[in-house]
Amino acid sequence: MSDLQELYQSIILDHNRRPKNYGPLEEANHRAEGRNPSCGDEVRVELRVTDERIEDVRFTAAGCAVSRASASIMTQNVKGKSREEVDRLFQQFHGLVTGKVRPNEQEARALGELAAFAGVARFPIRVKCASMPWHTLKAALAGDDAPELVELK
Repeated sequence: MSDLQELYQSIILDHNRRPKNYGPLEEANHRAEGRNPSCGDEVRVELRVTDERIEDVRFTAAGCAVSRASASIMTQNVKGKSREEVDRLFQQFHGLVTGKVRPNEQEARALGELAAFAGVARFPIRVKCASMPWHTLKAALAGDDAPELVELK
């Protein structure tokens, strides 16, 4: 395993063990729940959106290390962002995990910890694990206080 792969694996394992922004968000005004029936991963994303900007975001999850780490890193990256900025991040991340985007070293640095998911494309069964929190975030942004359910097939 290369040093870079070991670093990426370490980042994912660390976010799984000690997720950031984990737990309910009492003042949430947007919510969604996601489920991946093929593996049993579940995530709930709660947002407080004001003036089209994510003021705060939290999640709860049960599932594999990849889905929990993805949700943790996602929340760190979208907090304070506008809907438009979140859409751009979603597209970058989705391209990364599906293998449609292969960042060079400079682009990987710009992605920060999101780059840890670059290797997911080699394991197609894990693409849904990594992307489910992001699809759930998009559903939460599209909805309101009534939870939306995202079920990946």
